[in-house]
Amino acid sequence: MSESAQTDRRPLRALVPFALPALEGVQTVVWESGPLPPDPVLADVRVHVLPYTFDPGSFAAVAHLPALEVLQTLTAGYEHVLGHLPAGVTLCNAGGVHDDSTAELAVALVLAAQRGLPDFVRAQDRHEWAHAAYPSLADRRVVVVGHGGVGRAVLARLAPFGCQVTAVARSARDRVTGVDRLPSLLPSAEVVVLAVPLTPSTRGLVDAGFLAALPDGALLVNVSRGPVVDTTALVAELRSGRLRAALDVTDPEPLPPGHPLWDCPGLLLSPHVGGDSTAFAPRARRLVVDQLTRLAAGEPPLHAVVLPTLQP
Repeated sequence: MSESAQTDRRPLRALVPFALPALEGVQTVVWESGPLPPDPVLADVRVHVLPYTFDPGSFAAVAHLPALEVLQTLTAGYEHVLGHLPAGVTLCNAGGVHDDSTAELAVALVLAAQRGLPDFVRAQDRHEWAHAAYPSLADRRVVVVGHGGVGRAVLARLAPFGCQVTAVARSARDRVTGVDRLPSLLPSAEVVVLAVPLTPSTRGLVDAGFLAALPDGALLVNVSRGPVVDTTALVAELRSGRLRAALDVTDPEPLPPGHPLWDCPGLLLSPHVGGDSTAFAPRARRLVVDQLTRLAAGEPPLHAVVLPTLQP
């Protein structure tokens, strides 16, 4: 927050997508969708918590907030917000809100794909007792690409399964391998879990060369963002039957009717639901309450991912 905001005795006015308990020094205005509150109400809004959606309509209020200082997302990823961020405004993401839920789904996708659950469900629909042996997670070599909140949560959940796990991050540190070593890990990686943010350096990270380096039968799991993976290259590998995949995110997204991914063999799809569980709402509210309380007290914001030069 700016120095003037820290000494301002007026309540901190915030535009939020859900009702909150009364907070000292904070005045909230609730808006999630539909007609905006009148301009005189919006004129003094200094914090805007975006609705939890990727719909472009969620940014409708931003242009009507001349006093805006902090824009808060309820998503961990924020690449979709950057084009709507006004100059001089700090952007904060929902760090920690989605970590556990997304990690749960990542491990669920690994287990479901490894143990053949999609095949069993289809066999049940056909009333078939389709006994078959599938690969375990135990004893497999797993590479988790990304060591942020979600990546660390995935690693913690994989630990009890008796698999050999390697963590990969942008730079090497204790018990974490640098991404520059990733090419040497891929030829022995039987499961790869993607948990990276979408940035210029991760866009298209999983390209044809990445996929070709994986051993036959390897499983690719993506709970990050769709464009981290080259869809055309992945479709080619899946159609050949050489690799398998479990995707919570796709490129494009939502996946349109008739897209080749729908009919690829060896593919398990979920519709971007990693963070959208019963854990979301209470954690999101706690984050927003903590954030507004800090800002009203003149403290720096939590989880700032873009810190512009604040205008005087």
